[in-house]
Amino acid sequence: MQLSVVILNYNVRWFLQQCLDSVIRATANLKAEIIVVDNASPDDSCAMVRENFPNVILLENNENSGFPKGNNIGVARAKGELICILNPDTVVAEDTFVKAIEFYNQQENPGIVGVKLIDGRGNFLPESKRGVPTPWVAFTKVAGLYKFSNRFGKYYASHLDENQSGEVEILVGAFMLMKRDLYLEVGGFDENCFMYSDDIDLSYTVLKSGRKNYYFAGTSVIHYKGESTIKDQKYMMRFREAMGFFYKKHFRKSVLFDVFMKTGAYFFSVFKKNQSGEKPVVTNYRLFSDDETLVRKLRKMTGKPVDFQASTVSADFPQSSGTEIIFDSNHVNYRQIISFMESNRQSAFTYKIFHKSAQFAVGSDSSNDRGEVLRLVD
Repeated sequence: MQLSVVILNYNVRWFLQQCLDSVIRATANLKAEIIVVDNASPDDSCAMVRENFPNVILLENNENSGFPKGNNIGVARAKGELICILNPDTVVAEDTFVKAIEFYNQQENPGIVGVKLIDGRGNFLPESKRGVPTPWVAFTKVAGLYKFSNRFGKYYASHLDENQSGEVEILVGAFMLMKRDLYLEVGGFDENCFMYSDDIDLSYTVLKSGRKNYYFAGTSVIHYKGESTIKDQKYMMRFREAMGFFYKKHFRKSVLFDVFMKTGAYFFSVFKKNQSGEKPVVTNYRLFSDDETLVRKLRKMTGKPVDFQASTVSADFPQSSGTEIIFDSNHVNYRQIISFMESNRQSAFTYKIFHKSAQFAVGSDSSNDRGEVLRLVD
């Protein structure tokens, strides 16, 4: 077995369905298996997987065992030489795994390979590549200093730009490609980890084993993220706990840690007061599809104008604020969708991806937005 894709799910049924659809397309030419570990979701995630993806291995936990343990359960079941830890709120391109595996095999002494992540509007997510969060580096992150100068950019590995592949220290748990044997050798995710430190801990543990971690910019993956990433005071508290856990495990206790974190929290709160969190207002839709019945359904549901385009996917049309673009995944492949979103990330467009099999569309308006599901009914 060449690859095992391990997806830990909790209560994101529609995002999971979209993710699995993209992963199945992306593993079509590989000897691969897909493993979904469900952490006792209260929604119908498990029923959806059984009904729509009978070839996917489904492991159902009786309780929410957390991110580290859930993934460890999945990897223990995996048979692939390589594993990919993948979040359920992601969308991969048809060639993502092929390209990432090729890159992995070309590297010297590889540990973990991560890829370029974008949000639901095509914007680059800087956590795709990171440095070891020492107390000072963590402070520059929470205080927002990295936004003003590359001198403070180690947290987000500013020695590489978003389109430059290369060696990094820390990768994000939304997409981690590595040898299964290496994962088991270092003990996998530490089940004692706090939220926000599990992927940092695994990345650093792999580094300490003598391997090298790499960021690969040759493929892009949509990561809608979720409510746990919303930057509020609860986030600040969890981030502080996570960094405390990491320092205690890997370094001697830092007397500067609390000072840096408290100071950083102050700057963080000031910055948040000046941030605008207004949600874009959709006034019209642009539909890329060859199914004209979708136009009728959208107009009926939303009461808003819907322009229909069955030809090549492009932005060659009058652009206005409030335009939401809906891609029919049966008409437009995921690589085209991701490419369009990245190319037009400076626009005011918002996006959803439509899935004909279940008559739903999924999207997210920002990296702080959990996302939205639009059900299309007659």
